Amino acid sequence: MHGIAATQPYVIALFLVWAGLMKLFSRRMRARAGQTALARLVGAARAVPALRLVGVIELAVAAALLAPPFSLWEGVAAALLSAGFLAYLTYSYVAAPTASCGCLGAHSRPVDLRAFARAGLLLAASLLAIPADPQPPLVALGLAEAVALMALSAELDRHWLTPLRQLLVRLRRPLAVTPSEHVPLGTSLHLLYRSPAYCSASAQLTSDIQDTWDEDGLRFVVFGARERTAVFAIPLAGDDPSAVLVTLVGHDTSLAM
Repeated sequence: MHGIAATQPYVIALFLVWAGLMKLFSRRMRARAGQTALARLVGAARAVPALRLVGVIELAVAAALLAPPFSLWEGVAAALLSAGFLAYLTYSYVAAPTASCGCLGAHSRPVDLRAFARAGLLLAASLLAIPADPQPPLVALGLAEAVALMALSAELDRHWLTPLRQLLVRLRRPLAVTPSEHVPLGTSLHLLYRSPAYCSASAQLTSDIQDTWDEDGLRFVVFGARERTAVFAIPLAGDDPSAVLVTLVGHDTSLAM
């Protein structure tokens, strides 16, 4: 298996150490124990002791996996524990669909597909670890599995997923002004008709819109104005009517705002 089996105990142990320490030492997690599916399973009064017991079991299995030499029974124990995770998640999904699982941290998100995928990955790693493998562990594979487990853990979203989404918002700027071809003409005209520039020139207009074009962040709208031409410059960004400008082009040229 080229070291694949030898890699799995370290990946599983890392996850179990994290889970066990959180259950034993996280005050927030213990404070929210009564709101998890575990409280529904064992009762709210016994939720914290049950949480601590599971944490001790997780740390014990992790210690066995890390202590050489690795034996078949350690892989079996990890597989049974992972199967227990899957069974618990199934119970939580059915019996307490709005409750969090209380697996790795204090959060209020209910059990979802990510939680099942994480438990399934742990079970697969445990089954792969059962055959004895004299080969050295594959560091790259172990890191990839650890990253996958963290990515599937909703408890860590605030450390990487939320900052990543904030970065994407800054880069994509979804609230920024859309390209000019996506700004409807009606939107520009609504701003135009409310502007002081239009009010000042409206008495001289003698035609409907004759031409429009976009340039340098402005939409230019042309009207006939007796013997002259009125050209309005409407910003594509913003909604301030006072930012609209008008130029009357003809024998005399004037600018109004």
